[in-house]
Amino acid sequence: MGKSVQKITEKISLIASKETWIEGLAIQQLITTSALADMHQVAGMPDLHPGRGYPIGAAFYTRNKIYPALVGNDIGCGMSLWQTSAKTSKVNLSKLAKKFANIERPLDESWSTMIANRKNDKSITESSFDHALGTIGGGNHFAEFQAIDDIYDQQAFNELGLNKKHLQLLVHSGSRGYGQSILFEHIRQFNHDGINTHGSDFEHYLSRHDEAVRWAELNRELIAQRFLMAIKAQGNCLLDINHNLVSSKNINGQSGWLHRKGATPSDQGYVVIPGSRGDYTYLVKPITSNTEISNLSLFSLAHGAGRKWKRGECQGRLSHKYKRKDMIRTALGSHVICGNKTLLYDEAPQAYKDCGSVVTDMVDAGLITVIAKLRPVLTFKTNGDCSS
Repeated sequence: MGKSVQKITEKISLIASKETWIEGLAIQQLITTSALADMHQVAGMPDLHPGRGYPIGAAFYTRNKIYPALVGNDIGCGMSLWQTSAKTSKVNLSKLAKKFANIERPLDESWSTMIANRKNDKSITESSFDHALGTIGGGNHFAEFQAIDDIYDQQAFNELGLNKKHLQLLVHSGSRGYGQSILFEHIRQFNHDGINTHGSDFEHYLSRHDEAVRWAELNRELIAQRFLMAIKAQGNCLLDINHNLVSSKNINGQSGWLHRKGATPSDQGYVVIPGSRGDYTYLVKPITSNTEISNLSLFSLAHGAGRKWKRGECQGRLSHKYKRKDMIRTALGSHVICGNKTLLYDEAPQAYKDCGSVVTDMVDAGLITVIAKLRPVLTFKTNGDCSS
């Protein structure tokens, strides 16, 4: 077992070295969640941080119940990585930043045929939230153009069809209001209680959940397409991974249900683990040959760097040192588009852990190898209210 694997209790594993700072409340939430009925195993990732009652950056394994509240309201939230036809050497940051003035409006009629076809392909019948398709949303969601900085495994890099000369596009978003409506419906009926994995209530939730996951995947696809269109480029989706969902999984020879809340699957191939807007993104290859560590980690990885500071307190911590003009450039030379002042501070690089240390913990645990490191070029959050 790697040096970055801790056993907190018989049920709880933490994939983090003893040097990795994790807030005490997050550990407490992990312990509390492990005591839920039918909860067999819990795994915290090195990006673990407190959520609203349940920790973020964790996976939870049950056998005869599922807990929609553990998945949360953003069902299907995840990340997709696209290689664009734009050349990194041709990027002019000031010109690039001006191309996204209308990028948050609902998609117009010119997209309707494509949306209808893709919804049909993905067996999506829900239409109440179509106005939100192709939109990023708030919080930690973003679209970010990136440049490939370092390559550590050329063979794997080539296998993915990556080209260092091309600009990459990383999209982080989910199911928007659709997923939220599903969770609210569940809470109105069951509060935060779980659902037994048989009967009509379970089938109803799972059916809606699975459609919300497909809706979130389509949303990321449409976000990427409109950003590509804005810069007059083509693009190829290299990977798309969900990190908020519940799915059936056999662990230690037992069939059950694996809930991931801000945890990236390690059993679906290559994944990206992004840092803050002022940090690097890491393209990694999960190691699947070690059954013991895969079971302890519940076949999951960190989904990002993880927060250090709570939202709402960042502006108070930073505004006396950094003005808005200081916040829209990063130490890595990238540009940030975020017209909402509160969000600009809430999502500051200082509010997040160092992504390199999170990735190192997973390397030391024997969970991943690093393929490449990507540097942010332009991060889009929201045009928002630029006067706020």
